[in-house]
Amino acid sequence: MKRCPACRRDYFDDSLLYCLDDGSALLNGPTGLHSTAPATEPATVMLHTTQPPPLEPITQIHNGNAIAVLPFANMSRDEDAEYLSDGLAEELLNVLSRINGLRVAGRTSSFSFKSKQTTFAEIGQQLNVSSVLEGSVRTAGKRVRISVQLVNVSDGYHLWSQTYDRTMDDIFAIQDDIAASVVEEVRSRLLDKDADPSLSRQVKIEIADAVKDRAGDPEAHRLMLLGRHFAFRQSPEDLEKAVDHFEQALKIDPRNPQCWVELGMVRQLQASNGLVEPERGFEQAKECASQALAIRNDFAAAHALLANLRLGVDFDFKGADEAIHYAIQSEPENLHALRICGLISRALGRPSESEGMYRRVIEIDPLNLSAYAGLGATLWFSGRLVEAESCYRKVLELSPKTISVPAFLSLVLLGQGRIDDAKTEVENETTATWGGWAKAIIEHAAGRPDKADEILKEYIPEFRDTGAFQIAEVYAAMGRADDAFEYLDLGLALRDPGMCTILASPQLQSLRADARWQPLLRKIGIPEEFWPKN
Repeated sequence: MKRCPACRRDYFDDSLLYCLDDGSALLNGPTGLHSTAPATEPATVMLHTTQPPPLEPITQIHNGNAIAVLPFANMSRDEDAEYLSDGLAEELLNVLSRINGLRVAGRTSSFSFKSKQTTFAEIGQQLNVSSVLEGSVRTAGKRVRISVQLVNVSDGYHLWSQTYDRTMDDIFAIQDDIAASVVEEVRSRLLDKDADPSLSRQVKIEIADAVKDRAGDPEAHRLMLLGRHFAFRQSPEDLEKAVDHFEQALKIDPRNPQCWVELGMVRQLQASNGLVEPERGFEQAKECASQALAIRNDFAAAHALLANLRLGVDFDFKGADEAIHYAIQSEPENLHALRICGLISRALGRPSESEGMYRRVIEIDPLNLSAYAGLGATLWFSGRLVEAESCYRKVLELSPKTISVPAFLSLVLLGQGRIDDAKTEVENETTATWGGWAKAIIEHAAGRPDKADEILKEYIPEFRDTGAFQIAEVYAAMGRADDAFEYLDLGLALRDPGMCTILASPQLQSLRADARWQPLLRKIGIPEEFWPKN
C-alpha cells in the first residue's frame, strides 16, 4: 500500500507513483490490510466529561476534482416514475465513481439533499466537492426528456448543460454521453485547457469499462432500477415487489452481476427480519452471490455479500475475512465492501483495521449514517468512549429516530461514569429490544440490582429466542458469569447473529479469563488466530 503525504489517501495499487488527487509523490504506507500490530485493548478507566470533543479530523476528499450527483427531479405526471429519475442519477454516480482521478461523493450523502432547499454552496461545504451534477427527468409513454447541468458550487455558474429527447431504448447512450461530458469538463478544468480529441477518446474508453457490468437490455435495466427503488423503501410489501422486479430483469438478462447482488441483498434482508423462512432466504442470497461471481469472479459487491453471509449465517470467520478482503482488493473504494470490512474486522478483534475502513467510507460519503454508527461501535470496543460518543451523536444529529443508537450511546455514557446522562439518553430508545437491554445494564451499574432483575424478568420471555446474545451481555455486565454462559450456549444453538460479535462486545470482556471462554470460541468456530491475546 502507498499513501499520499499531503492528503493521506491510501492506494492499493503499488505501481502508482503520484497521488491522483493532488499530484504529491506517494510514500510507502501501511504494510497491508492485515496489520501485525497488536489490537488496542479496551480501556477500563472511567472517564468524566460532559461534552464530547469533535471527532478526530477525517481526511476529506480533495475537492478540485470532486463532484456530487444529486437525485434528479421527477417532472413526470406519474409519481411512480421517480424510480427512473433516482435510478438514472444513481447509475451516473456509480459510473463516475469508477473513473480514474475523479472523486465522487457517495450516494447516502448526495441523496440526503433530496427535496431539500439547499444551496450549491452548502452542498459543496458539507460534501467537500467543487461541482454538482443535477437534472430532471420527464417521461411520456416511451419518450423521455432528460435535462442535466454541471454547476460550480462556489458561484453557481453552469459549467455544462444539455437536454436529451429520446426513447427509453436510448437510455444507455444518454447515460454514457452525460458521464463522458462531465468527465471531460472536470478534467479540462483541472488541466486548465480545452478538451482535445485524444482526451475524448480516452474518456469514452474509460466510460465503456465502467459500465461493463450493467444490464445489456434497456428493459432489464429499467426493471432493475424499479426493483432498487422498492428495495430502498424496505417495507415487507416493497421488498416483495423488489424481488419480483429483479427476477423479471434477470429473466431478460441473466448475465447482470449487479442485479444478482441486489436480489441477494433483498433476500438476505427478508431472511434477517423473518419475512421469509430464514434458512431458505439465506440460501437464496448465497446462490445470488454465486451467480454474480460466476459471471464476474472479481465483482466486489458479490464478494461483500458473500462475506456478510459467511459471518452472520455460517459463522465462517476465516471465510468471511478472505471474501471481504478479496472485495477490497478488487475495488478499493467500494463503499459497501468497505463498510462490511469494517464490521468484519471489528468482529475479528482488529479495531485499527475496522476504524480505517469506516473512516474511508466517511471520507467518500460524509453523511453515511451506517459508517458513523459502525465507527462508534469500533471506538467503543477500543475503549475510546468520548470519540464513540461523538460518532453516535453525529448519527442522531443526521437522523434523530435511528433505532439502537440511543441505547448504544447510553452505555457509552455509562462507561464514562455519567449514570444520570445514560438514564436520560436511554429513554430516547424506541425499540424494546435495545431499550430493555441497555436499561437493565444501567440500573445494575446504578446500584439497583432489583430493578435490573425486574427489567430482565420482562425482557427474557419476549426476547429469549431472538436476543439470547443480548441477555448474555446483560448477565455478564452484572457479573453473573454462569447465567451469561448459559445464554451464550443458547445463542449458539439458535444461531443468534449476535454471536458473531462475541470478540468485540464490551460487556463480555469480563468473561475472557473464565475457563469456559476459549471452549466456547472453539464451539462457535472462531479460529485461534483471531482469539484475543490476554
